[in-house]
Amino acid sequence: MSISEKINVDIITAMKAHEEHRLTTLRMVKSALRSKEIDKRQPLTDAEQTQILTTLLKQRRESVESFTKGNRPELAAKEQAEIGMIEAYMPQAAGEDQVREIVVEAITKLAETSGQKPGPRDMGAAMKLVQQSIQATGLRADGKLVSELVKAELAK
Repeated sequence: MSISEKINVDIITAMKAHEEHRLTTLRMVKSALRSKEIDKRQPLTDAEQTQILTTLLKQRRESVESFTKGNRPELAAKEQAEIGMIEAYMPQAAGEDQVREIVVEAITKLAETSGQKPGPRDMGAAMKLVQQSIQATGLRADGKLVSELVKAELAK
């Protein structure tokens, strides 16, 4: 079952249970997915749906930060609740050890193809390989964490 199908089922469940906040959050997610699908003019792949959810999560996290700075804890709590609801539809998050393993593997592959040990200047190529590997495994990882691990491995 795709992400959008799960969301449709959960919208019906939320309507029946009269969960207003959950319902509005799910409708917002469905609307974002549908909008992108209309722009693309064909059904979205799972990877594209996950990317849209990642964007929505990033927006919510930035809102939480803004509301916290602006001394609006009630709005920050609302956004935090939305983050929890959206994360339920995301694929399993990779742990730091898993990401490190993928990073080491990608850098080794990069060294084999170029014939020399990659250095800090190869950051872009290494990041591209790591991101492709992470997507191929069906996991998701925080870009900041991936970047830090790649930087550390290249500096060795």
